[in-house]
Amino acid sequence: MKTASLIFLAGSLLALPALSQERVWRCGNEYTNNATIAQQKGCKVMEGGNVTVVQGTRASGGGSSSSSSSSGGSSAARSPAGSPRVEGVDQRARDGEARAVLEAELRKAEARQAELQKEYNNGEPEKQGSEGRNYQKYLDRVAEMKAELARNESDIAGIRRELGRLPAKQQ
Repeated sequence: MKTASLIFLAGSLLALPALSQERVWRCGNEYTNNATIAQQKGCKVMEGGNVTVVQGTRASGGGSSSSSSSSGGSSAARSPAGSPRVEGVDQRARDGEARAVLEAELRKAEARQAELQKEYNNGEPEKQGSEGRNYQKYLDRVAEMKAELARNESDIAGIRRELGRLPAKQQ
């Protein structure tokens, strides 16, 4: 029994180097585990601990914002690579449609806000049904109404921000 456990222990110890990480070289800001590339570039071996390198993504149009702004305008610099170009007239039409939709949403949200404020009655809405006997139920409804007022106010502020981001209305 002791012999079997000693053989198992020796076998597991021999397998440990296979689990360790192979050599890693640092070449400036790059890392490699290829010895021939490391020798060609004159890289230094990394010592002491495992190294994990995660490849980052590069921003599209890294330094070309000045060239795109000079040739295509500022809207071309914001559009994703490979997106179709839109003529100025079409873009103004789209902006007008977006403005109309946002203004309609704003009117609807403001109407809802007025309705909620009227129902809320400065924190003292009228009691309904069993709320006369169950005061906690009334308090819960008042708190829910207050939260809904705050959410709706936040929605109105968001719509106004979006309207502010759109180009000025053309007549």
